[in-house]
Amino acid sequence: MKFLFIAPRYTGGIGGHAARLAAGLRGINIEVDLLHAPHLNAAGLRNPSFALSSAITALFRRKQYGIVHAFNVPSAPAMRCARGIVRVLSVHGEYARQVGALHAGAAARAAGAAESLAFRWADGLVTDSRAVQESYAASGASFEVLPNPLDTIQLEKIGRPEKVPGQVAYVGRDSYEKGIDILRGIEGNIRGTAVYCTGMPWAEAMQKLAESELLVLPSRMESSPQVIKEAFYLGVPVVAASVGGVPEMVIDGENGVLVPPEDPGALLNAVNDVLDDSKWAAKLARAGRESAREYTWKEVLPKYIRFYRDLVEPKCDFRSPSSSSIE
Repeated sequence: MKFLFIAPRYTGGIGGHAARLAAGLRGINIEVDLLHAPHLNAAGLRNPSFALSSAITALFRRKQYGIVHAFNVPSAPAMRCARGIVRVLSVHGEYARQVGALHAGAAARAAGAAESLAFRWADGLVTDSRAVQESYAASGASFEVLPNPLDTIQLEKIGRPEKVPGQVAYVGRDSYEKGIDILRGIEGNIRGTAVYCTGMPWAEAMQKLAESELLVLPSRMESSPQVIKEAFYLGVPVVAASVGGVPEMVIDGENGVLVPPEDPGALLNAVNDVLDDSKWAAKLARAGRESAREYTWKEVLPKYIRFYRDLVEPKCDFRSPSSSSIE
């Protein structure tokens, strides 16, 4: 069984998910190709240009695949054009809603239309949170919830650096939906120093996170943020806005702290409370470390194998190595 993965890039959020999943499947001797296609690096043109160039690239790729797995809606035209028996689409978050929050008018309408088409083209739909699953269920789209796995091998290379007293980390895009402006607005009243890990290599961002006393996630929209899992694994307490799939991961007062979205006062109080109470911070960190276990390959990869098998076997034989080979 051969796989083709399609994403605008293979780093960052959903692109990083594609890369990690491909590596996991290759680790149990499943062949996975990654489709690469150029796109214009300009606001408003990245997604349309990738959708067109990747579709053309897929159309002229002569290789036959058992499963074509596209990551996010702009990859869907290439998914449709590729030669595959089964087509899968993954989305993190509500694509059209996120585009609508950033762009009004024609762009938002185009995103909604593209989303509807993409869902119809796919034989299977995947997301990483129940919140997204439930949101789309109202429109009749049926999503399987499968976690985004952690790259524990790379995270172990980060190690456990000495903490910088009072340092709190923001890791993510410098974008409205991520709520970075909310954190900047309270920064002067935090009893510590905020570091912003935006636009930097993943390993560098993880180093900054590991040496911080706290991760702050002030988002307005989220699905299942990978950085929360990474903070859990690195033993960094989490303060996060209670949006999207975040409450599925963060249990308030147990493995992190939840605050209402767009509430700067509540966010400030939560951040300072954790910074002021080292024993509580250590307790949150220990619980987070336990929570990280459910996102390891040993837990996640068998779920993907079962999902793929259930889609493919009505059409052809799906053979994969035993799940006992998964580390």
